[in-house]
Amino acid sequence: MITPIIRTETKGFTLIELMIAVAVVGIVSAIAYPSYREQIQKSHRSEAKSALLENAQFLERNYTANNCYHRTDGNCAGGVNIDLPVTAVRDSTGAARYTIQFADGQPTRNSFILEAVPTGSMSRDACGTFTLNHLGVKNVKDKPAGSTKTADECWQR
Repeated sequence: MITPIIRTETKGFTLIELMIAVAVVGIVSAIAYPSYREQIQKSHRSEAKSALLENAQFLERNYTANNCYHRTDGNCAGGVNIDLPVTAVRDSTGAARYTIQFADGQPTRNSFILEAVPTGSMSRDACGTFTLNHLGVKNVKDKPAGSTKTADECWQR
């Protein structure tokens, strides 16, 4: 009589293999996630800079047509009546990431300073507020305490 051979195969993972896999995933996550977040913030910054440049171009076209930044009707002696075409950079839900506005109130006849103020998810961004003036000077201000980013790094020059 032949006795059957019973095979006892274990299928699946041992606890040690599972622990190693979890450790590898943890290490990769610890390295990749901060880099991912930085890339996301970098793309949001690019949107804000683009909005500033678009508004500056609008103001320059207005200056060419009306001989002043602060009026659209050619009456440069009058008060301020100009509205920016882009006033916020928003996410897909409509929440503002940056508010685009004139620094120090409104433009004058011959000058303007635009700023992109971080709000919402970008309110603690290391670059702070982006600024752009009528001469094309790009800068940052109101950076959070401890931020070491320079204007050149933030504007990627």
